[in-house]
Amino acid sequence: MSSNDRSFRPVPPSVSAVNWLLVILLILLAAFLWRERGGRFGGHETSLLNPQAQEPPVVPRGDLAEDEKSTIALFKQAAPSVVHITSLSVQRDPLSLDVLGIPQGSGSGFIWDKEGYVVTNFHVIEKAGAAKVTLADRSDWDARLVGVAPDKDVAVLKIDAPEEKLSPLRLGESANLQVGQKVFAIGNPFGLDQTLTTGIISGLGREILSVTKRPIQGVIQTDAAINPGNSGGPLLDSAGLLIGVNTAIYSPSGAYAGIAYSVPVDTVRWIVPKIIRDGKVDRVGIGVSIWDDQYLARLGIRGVLVHDVVEGGPAAQAGILPTRRSNDRYIPGDLIVAVNGKPVRNSLDLYRLLDPLKAGDTVTLTVSRDGVEKNVAVTLRVLP
Repeated sequence: MSSNDRSFRPVPPSVSAVNWLLVILLILLAAFLWRERGGRFGGHETSLLNPQAQEPPVVPRGDLAEDEKSTIALFKQAAPSVVHITSLSVQRDPLSLDVLGIPQGSGSGFIWDKEGYVVTNFHVIEKAGAAKVTLADRSDWDARLVGVAPDKDVAVLKIDAPEEKLSPLRLGESANLQVGQKVFAIGNPFGLDQTLTTGIISGLGREILSVTKRPIQGVIQTDAAINPGNSGGPLLDSAGLLIGVNTAIYSPSGAYAGIAYSVPVDTVRWIVPKIIRDGKVDRVGIGVSIWDDQYLARLGIRGVLVHDVVEGGPAAQAGILPTRRSNDRYIPGDLIVAVNGKPVRNSLDLYRLLDPLKAGDTVTLTVSRDGVEKNVAVTLRVLP
């Protein structure tokens, strides 16, 4: 073929046009039949049907197991005491200027007494401008904040519901608990109210941090499923008695991972009446502010370095020295290394040793000053 010949020869088809037409028609027919039959399993064949088909007989279940009966009875008894708490953000409608409560979170709680006091976690209502309590009968009540104990993650609300609607939860004790005991948690995980989960006590004497970064001691560890929304709800023993307030979970994903923590009832039992009486729990201490633990750790220092002392406070009166500035440089304050002879490695150790004490108690602080250790007696007081 010459370069001037611009005609092209078609490649001979491997299948004739007639054969192609037949293939296309077969494909269309198959698709039509498939659609008419509803897909592979969408249709039915007459040969597969049985006009005599009936419901099979129901096999009598028989009586429930004794442990099932006891769990059901426990739930029926305790559930009326558990409430759903909705925290609200208070905003003003720009058009009507009405004050609106916008839901921003939810949690659980339980009825403390017939006067309408309700106990929950501090972190459930921490950022709320208002709160609503929903009882087990689904009636809603505006809640007023009585007081909080952030260091223990406890808060008390009050509702004006009539006594006949209030079913206080029965209190047990946590000092005699044992690993392996059955436990039951009732709450509102993910907004699903009146949910029951069960498990056992997995550990005792645990320690977690409150929202104020102070340690909560004696915490109960359980494998009962606790999820967001369970916070503030009760942890019960097999007698249906309150033994803890569900507070936190250990979970890399944020959902239940088999480890949950509850503030022990022995702690809650003395905190709640004090909040109801005084609206708060007094913070007893030595009257110092301290340097951050991470700062000291980077410097390789073990102990608690005093940043400042409260003027006229216990530490100031005992002669504890704060960090001070002189000639454009800082002179470190006293480094607290022990309380009553027990070593203090960081702020958690200090709080752990001081928290059980009350106003008027005297402690011996071992402080390091200019590399020399000395003992200083400090009498604890209620701090402002």
